[in-house]
Amino acid sequence: MKRKEMLAMLLAGGQGSRLYVLTQEMAKPAVPFGGKYRIIDFPLSNCTNSGIDTVGVLTQYRPLELHTYIGNGQPWDLDRMQGGVHILPPYVSGSTGEWYAGTANAIYQNIQFIEKYDPEYVLILSGDHVYKMDYSQMLDFHKAKKADATIATLQVPIEEASRFGIINADADDHIYEFEEKPAHPKSDRASMGIYIFTWEKLRKYLIEDENDPQSSKDFGKDVLPRMLAAGERLFAYCFDGYWKDVGTIESLWEANMDLLNPHIPLNLSDPDWRIYARHDHNLMPQYIGRNVRVGESIVTENCTLDGCSLWYSVLFSGVTIGAGSVLNSAVVMQDVKIGKNCTIKYAIIASDAVIEDGAVIGAEPEHYHGGEWGIAVVGSGAVVKAGQVVRPKEMIKPKTVKEAD
Repeated sequence: MKRKEMLAMLLAGGQGSRLYVLTQEMAKPAVPFGGKYRIIDFPLSNCTNSGIDTVGVLTQYRPLELHTYIGNGQPWDLDRMQGGVHILPPYVSGSTGEWYAGTANAIYQNIQFIEKYDPEYVLILSGDHVYKMDYSQMLDFHKAKKADATIATLQVPIEEASRFGIINADADDHIYEFEEKPAHPKSDRASMGIYIFTWEKLRKYLIEDENDPQSSKDFGKDVLPRMLAAGERLFAYCFDGYWKDVGTIESLWEANMDLLNPHIPLNLSDPDWRIYARHDHNLMPQYIGRNVRVGESIVTENCTLDGCSLWYSVLFSGVTIGAGSVLNSAVVMQDVKIGKNCTIKYAIIASDAVIEDGAVIGAEPEHYHGGEWGIAVVGSGAVVKAGQVVRPKEMIKPKTVKEAD
């Protein structure tokens, strides 16, 4: 087996409970995004564009949709004889087996996979972030600093810093303190959950952490503080591009809306840094009928619009919208059927949902006075009956939820 300088381990097994009905039947990284992508397309494409050709994808919660989507890795040029993409679910060893107990334990359980490629460095990624990043530049930084671990960081508003792991570093970016979600953060440099480790060091600390019965088996809570306490060389790599953790309904909706904002630096049309995805190339073009008004929206293939109005919205493939319907600031996923005279505002409609004639879903925040405002959500395959009103922040579940995979 040819040695790899660096391989990536992509943590994609999260339940995504804060996405509620959108992740009842799929893992968070498989959630559709931006008209024709899945969330996991971003880290996978970043790996390809950064020259990383060996990626282990660690799955756990409801993995069927994600496994099917990734397949052999061909859309991301990861169908390789030497390396490529590997699906790494929890497994039984001998007479025992267990779920991944935490991010560090997930990597620990796959030490044998990593050692097969004998890398000098290991890149740890999350499968639920939307961003474009050149990991090779971060590796150059790691090498230049002679680091044992490098943490990618992003400047965040200080009032939001308590949601993140917070880095305190000196002028040379040398980390002297790491606080996991502190109540009173001392800086605004937040960990992005992207790490590069020198493998020899990481292997040592993974084993130590696994043998500690008091550990929660987590990088931010256990492994990084342990390395810091031992005097290892930890450095902070500053990232200044677009990055969003799309782990909540609000952040997922906001990230989709950001695609419509020319002032947000997330250009999916950049030929020098493409975001690759698995597509059905046999889809028909979209059809725009008579008396349709469309402004500042994304309309993907095989959509059919007839006599409707569409503003600041993202339509995935196969969406149909009937005459008289109005959409504003809506995210509508694959194969949704919207009837006539519907009003859909500030909402997410998941795939295969049916919105019958005259239904009202969501409302503009400035015009809503019926209680707490939020994004309205209709789950995959759910039916909103004719004339039904779905209030802001209300969630309509699918009629049935399949048994766990």
